[in-house]
Amino acid sequence: QVQLVESGGGLVQAGGSLRLSCAASGRIFSINAMGWYRQSPGKQRELVAAFTDDGSTNYADSVKGRFTISRDNAKNTVSLQMNSLRPADTAVYYCNAFLRPLFAGAFANYWGQGTQVTVSS
Repeated sequence: QVQLVESGGGLVQAGGSLRLSCAASGRIFSINAMGWYRQSPGKQRELVAAFTDDGSTNYADSVKGRFTISRDNAKNTVSLQMNSLRPADTAVYYCNAFLRPLFAGAFANYWGQGTQVTVSS
């Protein structure tokens, strides 16, 4: 069974930094895209940063210059370094991967359980 497990959330003061990590485990044939989304109360889940299928990166405008996404294809992991955090970054952060399990015939979207990031002012 494929799982995405996140770690690294927590409470930080404005201006501080956090690093989120996500590891995909299980029998995986291939991972196409991988990234991070977030959702705060009353709002829709939104893209934060992600690697696309061609290896390029997409960032939300609100995090450009502050957040950096990285990926280790050999370990099936993706990380998000978050600097200069703001109270508006407070949300549950979800890891996402578009992948094909080993014995499956197609790619599908998988989500982690989410990790809380709280930025105090």
